Amino acid sequence: MIHIPYTSQLFEEDGQFAALCSELNVSSYGDTPEKALTALQEVVALFLEECQRMGTLKMVLEEAGYHYDHVIRGWVPRQPIQINRLEASFA
Repeated sequence: MIHIPYTSQLFEEDGQFAALCSELNVSSYGDTPEKALTALQEVVALFLEECQRMGTLKMVLEEAGYHYDHVIRGWVPRQPIQINRLEASFA
């Protein structure tokens, strides 16, 4: 069994909830936060299973910023050193 850690973000959009896995650029929706997160878990698992079936899992994970850690024998996502909320101004 392969375990791939990822982060989920939850947003409310037009009365529905959107769950996003930004590392893999995968999202899903639900009527409640719980349904959105459950749907995200399902779609991420299906996406990764399909990548594995196609033989592209390593490439997809590396392009998403993951690296394989031989000590823990697992994939590790890229970790930000800082997160900022900025604003763009234009005319």
